[in-house]
Amino acid sequence: MTEIYQKFQRDSERKAFDLEHRIKINFNISKYNAAVEKGKSLYSNQALAKKRASSIKHKVINNLDQYLVDFVANFEKNGGKVIWAPDAGDATREILEIINKHKGTRVVKSKSMITEEIELNEFLEKNKIHVLETDLGEYIVQLAGEKPYHIVTPAMHKSRDDIAELFHQKINTPRESTPEELTGYVREKLRKEFTSADVGITGANFLIADTGSVCITENEGNGLMSMSFPKVHIAIAGVEKIIPSLTDLDLFWPLLATHGTGQFMTVYNSIISGPRKKDETDGPEEMYLVLLENNRSEVLKHTAQRVGLKCIRCGACLNACPVYRNIGGHTYATTYSGPIGSVITPHLKGMKNYRHLSFASSLCGNCTEVCPVNIPLHEMLLVNRNEAIKKGVVSTAEKISMGGMKQFLVKRKRMDMFNARLKNMGMQMFFKNAWGPHRELPRFAKKSFREMWIEKRG
Repeated sequence: MTEIYQKFQRDSERKAFDLEHRIKINFNISKYNAAVEKGKSLYSNQALAKKRASSIKHKVINNLDQYLVDFVANFEKNGGKVIWAPDAGDATREILEIINKHKGTRVVKSKSMITEEIELNEFLEKNKIHVLETDLGEYIVQLAGEKPYHIVTPAMHKSRDDIAELFHQKINTPRESTPEELTGYVREKLRKEFTSADVGITGANFLIADTGSVCITENEGNGLMSMSFPKVHIAIAGVEKIIPSLTDLDLFWPLLATHGTGQFMTVYNSIISGPRKKDETDGPEEMYLVLLENNRSEVLKHTAQRVGLKCIRCGACLNACPVYRNIGGHTYATTYSGPIGSVITPHLKGMKNYRHLSFASSLCGNCTEVCPVNIPLHEMLLVNRNEAIKKGVVSTAEKISMGGMKQFLVKRKRMDMFNARLKNMGMQMFFKNAWGPHRELPRFAKKSFREMWIEKRG
């Protein structure tokens, strides 16, 4: 049993019985659910849209090498520079080298989960580079010294009172400040940061193969300003972010918006095809794209699990998951939480330390139902569990208990060797700790169904 698993057990038990946390999350997710239901009314046939999107991403994932070659050729033709990063260490070192090359000391950064994956902020701060998150939710968790709680809504776990108190403690705004006043303060601060920053860093929602373009979708405009004000723009994306054509955006952008926030379309949708041209007045003088692999090949080499790379990071599966809603995003202790995180993290970060995430699921299938690209998430969790067993990354106690249970379950006579009282004693002795202190173990009835059947039928 690894330390990571033991911590997960402790944190999940504590958070699941935190009533204040439950109230905040249920309130925020209920607002999301209402918005999404309204957003989905955009579609006359949503199932068809999801099927088409799934088919496109499936084709890309299974022909990823060719699409990457096409994308890179077109992106470089547009004047951009591509950096291939095999892992997080390579990515962060290359980014620091670019910043130093341009004598940069101040960086503005738009919301990006992939920069969380490589822990870019921490790395740059250690190297004396000032980094500021410009998305409001990301700015809040940066002030709090926390990691994002959710793929789309980083500060979902905080109420407006929590945020007002945080701002008061960190930047001395009045405790009674309204959300509008706090937003106004952040807007004023960020405007100055945008105009003085040396480098802007963004993620990428999609990479378009046939035009060599980077696509960013957002609601606040901070991504647009992060790449247009500074002289240097660095975009970072996982290799799986490719879509074939510019015309595919009319399918993917609405799907991402409706499933992510319930909007028909996100407010700002940008397509960036390299640095500023000679006849253009806006945009960076130089643009770099860091293409990150970081163990995605481990997912790709598994035929069943590779479909997890179709994910467009809408966060719908997190909001639908009863486990996520109870234990919260931070408990997973990974960049990608919820069902999608439980599917891909054991391959990205190692089955030995993270295989427990695939067991942190009720297998209700709600995540699969809401996925906009039809990823069979609950089925993939079962595949991960099976792989963990085949690789032998299970404890000795689990092997013994499952082996013993198998011996009893395969033979009816063995099950009938003990009466209900002895079976219940065995359950208490062997499974009470695993079941947890907050749940009551199920009890065997005094008579089994077989015994009652024989009594009734003879």
